[in-house]
Amino acid sequence: MLDDRPGDSFVAFEHVQKSYDGQTLVVKDLNLSIGKGEFLTMLGPSGSGKTTCLMMLAGFETATHGEIRLAGRPINQVPPHRRGIGMVFQNYALFPHMTVGENLSFPLEVRGMAKAERETRIARALDMVQMGKFANRRPAQLSGGQQQRIALARALVFDPELVLMDEPLGALDKQLREHMQFEIKHLHERLGITVVYVTHDQGEALTMSDRVAVFNDGRIQQLAAPADLYERPENSFVAQFIGENNKLPGVIEELSGDKALVRLATGELIDATPVNVREKGQQTLVSIRPERVEFKPEMMPPGAHMIGATVVDMIYMGDILRARLKVAGSDDFVMKMRNTIGQTRLEPGQQIKVGWHPADARALDPV
Repeated sequence: MLDDRPGDSFVAFEHVQKSYDGQTLVVKDLNLSIGKGEFLTMLGPSGSGKTTCLMMLAGFETATHGEIRLAGRPINQVPPHRRGIGMVFQNYALFPHMTVGENLSFPLEVRGMAKAERETRIARALDMVQMGKFANRRPAQLSGGQQQRIALARALVFDPELVLMDEPLGALDKQLREHMQFEIKHLHERLGITVVYVTHDQGEALTMSDRVAVFNDGRIQQLAAPADLYERPENSFVAQFIGENNKLPGVIEELSGDKALVRLATGELIDATPVNVREKGQQTLVSIRPERVEFKPEMMPPGAHMIGATVVDMIYMGDILRARLKVAGSDDFVMKMRNTIGQTRLEPGQQIKVGWHPADARALDPV
């Protein structure tokens, strides 16, 4: 996949491949441009190649083929400590025998910085992450969230133009993780640094990123802004990996421009938007987001297609009610409803009709 991002790229992967055994490629012909000041997330399941790409950019792994450039300069042969890149790891990687201040001082000492300048930078970096009073503590005396703040401060203390983050919030509990997502994003916006972030958490990627590169099987499946990725997945893998998604198998009956008529497995005909299907008779999976499904006639969008459904069960989730339905032979069709006053309660076994706008039904490749 080639990225045509406008302007000069700050980070560029050019036909990059990586193999550990000389036979199997874990990264396959990666072409990716990242703009200066951008927050780009590499998202994907374990083994998809995202962390390997980050490690090659950091210099901890070597590309088998292709070139990686930083600010226009080839860096394949540049050792990690000479790339000027900040790095934040999931396990914090703080030196346990050093104080917080000494941990932050280390990368400055390596760069030969004078003591007075080091002290100024350490104080500034700790203030950035709201940890100014903890300079004399050791890592073991800090909570997980505090240690991650220190790890972030250490990555920023020498003013790098590029910061790499490898699953940095994976060890934190849900509430703290969500809080740190916003803190990191606000720091990025305030400092204007370029961030390349690796995660398998789709919510994290959608919350924080300017763009997201979805990896699978060593390739980028789609590269887009979070809203485009969620609203307009380009293939079945992306549709299933990003957010919750209903899948109805069928066959293309008619295809004309931006409209497709799909015959579902149980014989019903529905309209859909063709994405990567090309011809009549082709197998397809129709993708529909649960929050786009309605059952009240007055809430149906104009042009909505109606289809019969049977309620299988209802799950209370606080802010939403999640209905599992049997639709066109699928027992796992989900409809999400806001938990508002007067919301109709559905009962298992109840027969209803559900509908959605044809634009919200995307005809994708079968898995």
